[in-house]
Amino acid sequence: MRWLRYSGYALGGILVTGCIAFLFAAWIYRDIPAEVLEAKYANPASRFFNVDGVRIHYRDEGSGPPLVLIHANFASLLSWDDAVESLKKTHRVLRFDMAGHGLTGPDPSGDYSLERTVELTSRFVDALQLKRFSIGGTSLGGTVAMHYTAAHPERVERLILLSPGSLEGRSMERAGRTVPKAADILKYITPRALARFMLTSRFGDPSKVNDRLIDQWYDMWMREDQRAAILARLRSYSSADIVKVTAAVSVPTLILWGEKNPQAPVEQAEELHQMLKNAPEVTIITYPGIGHMAAEEAGPAIARDIQAWLATPTVVREASAPP
Repeated sequence: MRWLRYSGYALGGILVTGCIAFLFAAWIYRDIPAEVLEAKYANPASRFFNVDGVRIHYRDEGSGPPLVLIHANFASLLSWDDAVESLKKTHRVLRFDMAGHGLTGPDPSGDYSLERTVELTSRFVDALQLKRFSIGGTSLGGTVAMHYTAAHPERVERLILLSPGSLEGRSMERAGRTVPKAADILKYITPRALARFMLTSRFGDPSKVNDRLIDQWYDMWMREDQRAAILARLRSYSSADIVKVTAAVSVPTLILWGEKNPQAPVEQAEELHQMLKNAPEVTIITYPGIGHMAAEEAGPAIARDIQAWLATPTVVREASAPP
């Protein structure tokens, strides 16, 4: 029976070693305090206020007709930096970090559903007392912008959709079924290489991804309690009845799409056009060589096209009252 005793010692040693290794790794990948990140990434345009229990970080820049911009999943309002440099010369640009992203941090309610996100967006624009404005979003942000526009046609002047993520998820009841339980390890151990991989796989030209951008994404993920929030959003996401939502959009819409987008193929731009059957006007602009993270990869070009489109007179169909 001596061999059993030695096997037990060996197994115990392995378990102890594994626990020590896990604790050491978790210490290395420990959370970054919110105040440290705010000192690094907030700027004079940054503002914070409470929206239904969530401390929202936003920026309010420029003057002119208001334009609200919403970032993609895993990203932050910093994604729009290059585009805003031009847009703020002609518009009042407002952008915010969604709950569980950037400097906003987690939602105390623990609800990261699309419905909750749209509701927080609605409360955000209400708090800023915006009566009528244009709204745009990229990837998940585009889905949120579309849902808001469908629900509040009387508030939205025009809608801008930059590679929205709605179509790839429209057949899924719950995207969270694709996130295995094993992914919870990312709450404790999150290598910087993951941020590099996600960015390079979403750029049309991976060589454009630099260390500054990788550090920016990674730092925001490592904000205290942020990683758990990211996983919770993935597990709760559903694009809902996107066919019904697109049919409810009744404002002029601009669709922007990178032609080298592996996450949402450019062919979906025309498909989305057909689904926006009640929008009075739909314009499509595509970008050769640009991937899914087009706001980061081609910000100045996107800003130029948005400004030109917003400056063009258009016929706005009067929003009808809901049945």
